[in-house]
Amino acid sequence: MTWLHNLFNFLALSLLRLFAFLPYSFTVRVGYGLGSLAAHIPSDRAKVVKTNLRLCFPNLNENEINTLALEHWKLFGRSVIERSRIWLGSGKQITDIVSINSAITLGDRKPRLLINPHFVGLEGGFMALSALASQQDWPRGAGLYQNMKNPFFNQKMIEWRNRFGGKSIERQSRLRDLIREIQTGNFIFIAPDIDLGPRDSIFVPFFGIQTNTITSVSRLARLSGAEVCLMTTTLNKDGKAYACNISEPLPNFPSDDVEYDTARLNGYIEELVRQRPAEYYWVHKRFKHRPPGEPSFYK
Repeated sequence: MTWLHNLFNFLALSLLRLFAFLPYSFTVRVGYGLGSLAAHIPSDRAKVVKTNLRLCFPNLNENEINTLALEHWKLFGRSVIERSRIWLGSGKQITDIVSINSAITLGDRKPRLLINPHFVGLEGGFMALSALASQQDWPRGAGLYQNMKNPFFNQKMIEWRNRFGGKSIERQSRLRDLIREIQTGNFIFIAPDIDLGPRDSIFVPFFGIQTNTITSVSRLARLSGAEVCLMTTTLNKDGKAYACNISEPLPNFPSDDVEYDTARLNGYIEELVRQRPAEYYWVHKRFKHRPPGEPSFYK
């Protein structure tokens, strides 16, 4: 029903615009409340979260799993509401809640891939760096994206992410175009810790589980001569804002072995997740595709 979809899109967009300019502390409280509510409503995603946590943290008992799931849902709810400010607020509004700490010289135009794992603050780090690049007249940020099922919000998100001069590149775009962006010295953001199916992916360990993982980071780094740095956006200790930390280039990356590189990258991401387990994007079916003959974890 087209009219119903249009109504939903209008209401959702109106709420985003409203929360973009409400007091930030109020926005955070609403996010926590919505996340807590979602945690207590039986749903497929609630099952996915607990399945992922049980798989990755087999040493935790059920009470500990429930506690960690609730904490995750609260942070996830907060991050969803905060995106109103991230997507629609001014550059200052964004950098007021997300600080950038970099071990590399930003804006030096070196070819680099910034590996942006799926923590709940992911959008904030991406947008904060894009806003800062616009202010400092640095090369633009370019990020890979996967099309959403909702065409209206798919287009809106592209517009919002690109509003500081950035560029959203569809994952299925020509490899040559992406390499050109990298070699120009633009910031290239890639979030490789998502199951996109068997195409250009292999099974390598993640939390001791054979996990379908894209190989694009290793291949792009080798073809473009780019450095590879980790970029993680996580809550500050006071819980009031985020810090986006960009690491030094990974040593001896890439190698001549794509499988080794992909497994190594998963290892780095796993280490980061273990430090911040509640902030990771557990609502995603990270282990959706299984090696031949293995049953699904999500039935």
